[in-house]
Amino acid sequence: MGGSGSKAKGVWPFSGNGAGGDSASDGSEQSVARLKASRKATPFVFTRRSSLYYDEDGDLAHEFYEETVVTKNGRKKSKLKRIHKNLIPQGTVKLDHPCIHVDFPVVLCEV
Repeated sequence: MGGSGSKAKGVWPFSGNGAGGDSASDGSEQSVARLKASRKATPFVFTRRSSLYYDEDGDLAHEFYEETVVTKNGRKKSKLKRIHKNLIPQGTVKLDHPCIHVDFPVVLCEV
């Protein structure tokens, strides 16, 4: 369930000792540089990917539908058809207040 966490092997972004798939003792300069860069990672998330889309009129919504009229046995019936084409994703959205990253490895509240 979920699936929003990171499953990639590598340096744990929030640990200071580099407990992950790569270690600094490999002698590789690249892993040492990655370790030093990852120590500056923050446990907070300030932006997220939006789930909203723009249509060709500039309207913003999660889903778009168009009404179609179907004639069956002389009777007119209207149906809603979902639009999948010509939708532009909204992109990255700044959060109102920062959230804690899902991979943050610290217990925040213990009962």
